Parts: sequence; C-alpha cells; structure tokens
Amino acid sequence: MELFTKIDIPESNFKIDYTSNVAFIGSCFAENISNKFIERKFHVLVNPLGIIYNPLSIENMLRKIANANDGHTTYTEKDVFHDGEFWSSWNAHGSMSVKGSERDTGARDECIQKLNRAICESRNFLSNADAVFITFGTAYVYFLKETGKVVSNCHKQSAALFERRLISVEEAAQALQGIVKSLQQINSDIHIVFTVSPLRHLNDGAHGNNLSKSTLLLAIEKIQQEFGNVTYFPSYEIVMDELRDYRFYADDMVHLSTTAEDYIFERMQGIFCDEKTISHIKYVEKFMKTVHHRILDSHSIRTQDLIQQQLAKAENLEHLIEGLDLSEEKNYYTAFSD
Repeated sequence: MELFTKIDIPESNFKIDYTSNVAFIGSCFAENISNKFIERKFHVLVNPLGIIYNPLSIENMLRKIANANDGHTTYTEKDVFHDGEFWSSWNAHGSMSVKGSERDTGARDECIQKLNRAICESRNFLSNADAVFITFGTAYVYFLKETGKVVSNCHKQSAALFERRLISVEEAAQALQGIVKSLQQINSDIHIVFTVSPLRHLNDGAHGNNLSKSTLLLAIEKIQQEFGNVTYFPSYEIVMDELRDYRFYADDMVHLSTTAEDYIFERMQGIFCDEKTISHIKYVEKFMKTVHHRILDSHSIRTQDLIQQQLAKAENLEHLIEGLDLSEEKNYYTAFSD
C-alpha cells in the first residue's frame, strides 16, 4: 500500500564525490542543505556574498564573478553606502557589512576589500567546480527607486526607498539564462542544478507565494530545455507532496525541521552520488559523530586511547576515500595527545 506520493526524480547525468568541488548559492535553504555536505566533509563553497533570494540578484553576483579580472576592482566606492551604522552593499547580505561611521574611510575600504575578496575566491573555486546548486526563494524583487537597480538586501532601510514587484516569467528566464552564461564563462564544464526553495514566503499571502514559486518553476523549465548542462532538483515538490505534514516544519511553520532537511539530503544523495560515495558518506558520518563528543579529561588513559583510535581512523578514511580531508579533525585530536 502506497501511503504517500513519492516524487520520481530522473537519474542525474553527473555524479559528485569527495574529489568534487560543489557550490551552493541562493536562499537560506541553500545554506541549510550545503551544511549537510559540509558536515560530511565535502569540498563546498556557500553563498560568497551571503544569502540571496531572487534570480536577478543571483545573476548580478555571478556576472560580477565572471567578469572579475584580479578580484580587486570589481567593487569600488560607488558600490557601497553607509546605512547609519554600517558600510554595506545593496548587492550583498549584511554578513558582508563593516561597522563604522560615515567618515570612517577605513571601514568603507574594508567593506570593499571584503566584497572583492569574496568575488575573487568565488571565481577561483567556481573555475574548478564540478557542480553548482542554485536555490531560488522568491520571484518578488526589490528595486532601489533612486537608481532602478536590483537590491539583494534592503539592510533594514526605509521601505520608501524601494519598489517591490513580482517579476514576470520572461524576466526570471532571462536572469536564469544570464546565470548559466556567466557560469559557462567561468567554467565551461560545470554542471548547474536549479531548485526552488520549499520555504514559503507567507508575507506575500498564500496566493502570492504560489504565484512567486510558479514563476520560478516556469522559468527553470524554459531554461532547462535550452541548455544541456542544466538540471532541476525538485526540493519544492518533495516537501509539498512527500512531506505534506506540519510535523516536517519547525515551530514557525515556515522553515523545515531537521528531519525534513535530512530527508531531502538523502534524496539528493540518491540522485547525485553513486553507491560507493554513499557508503563513504556513512563512514564519515560515523567518524564525525565521535568527533563531536567533548573531551573532558584529556590526560586520562581512556581518553588518550580514544584519541589515538580516532587519529588512526582518520588516516584510514583518508587512505580509503580519495579527496577526503580530515586534517582539521586530526589537528584537533593531536592538540589533546600527550
């Protein structure tokens, strides 16, 4: 007896393993899922300019990355502003802001350097990346009235500064097309996976949220037919159809529970990893569970035995799994070793 509808996901035309470089870009859902890969020691880049929700802003960021030369001239003084407490950029999340007064040119320059460094590091990573997963959260976009330019983050500024509207399917598709072309400019061999965040933006109302998600889905379908290196992973459909129960949501009934995120990660494994890599992931998961145990008495005989066992396991896993790097964990245990 089938008690729920399981989403049929086509087999991926590429696989990732511990030798792969994988980027995750987009909404907070992209960060949540990327953490699953980071915890299992994959080589991962996550949101170089912080969380970004809409296609136009993601296109803008990737175009800057693609066009960057040395990573030092992409952002200049005209690209940052003072919001009353921080130097910030309309193109980046608040995590890229730098605190300082309006007269503090040092803080301003630090913000610019921080943005350019992120762009440069991102280009280096993406130029050698095997795959990039891009998650769109909404098709509602903010535009700065003064310039008409797209805003990635409003930085808690007055709503009067912005125009907010739902972009059309055609506008979204043009942005996705620009995303693909920028990534191909950086790395012609990169695999691109689009997905739509299952997190609902209920501030737009239930109907507005559905219009937004539908706009994104229609744009992705259009672009997927145009480019051979673009695939779609149905995160949105998995939650709406397979996990259609509020027990799979956090207390706010908007974000997903850990169980739901773990389930989506398992479905991703089944599509983008082969059986060998899935078995390697299980070995790493088991090892990392012990790493997360606190060391209370590092001088006890039992603790020293555990430390040596963990160091040996780390060496064995690195030998077994090509591309696995457990140097951070080995350094941690070595610091407690007598």
